[in-house]
Amino acid sequence: MNPKQIQQMLAQAQKAQAEMVKSQAEIAARTFTASVGGGKVTVTANGGGEVTSITIAREVVDPEDVEMLQDLILSGVNQAIREGKTAAESEMKRLTAGMGLGGLGF
Repeated sequence: MNPKQIQQMLAQAQKAQAEMVKSQAEIAARTFTASVGGGKVTVTANGGGEVTSITIAREVVDPEDVEMLQDLILSGVNQAIREGKTAAESEMKRLTAGMGLGGLGF
């Protein structure tokens, strides 16, 4: 490779890195909402994987069946976080398509 080709590759890599950083910030700022139990529990998480809110309908708060409520909350949290991760993975695949980075887990 000649020096000009190396400079072009470095410029392209820097541009790709900047796009990835921008994309990661955009995903982190997005919110992902999951409703479970027929809408009785709603969980919102950001793209960074942090749960930002949980809403629970009064009718599912049963002192005699705490396990059901725990399961609903856990399911909602996992689903909201999974949606954020899926969006991030999809965006990274889009950004790295054609760059020959398939072996890096994208």
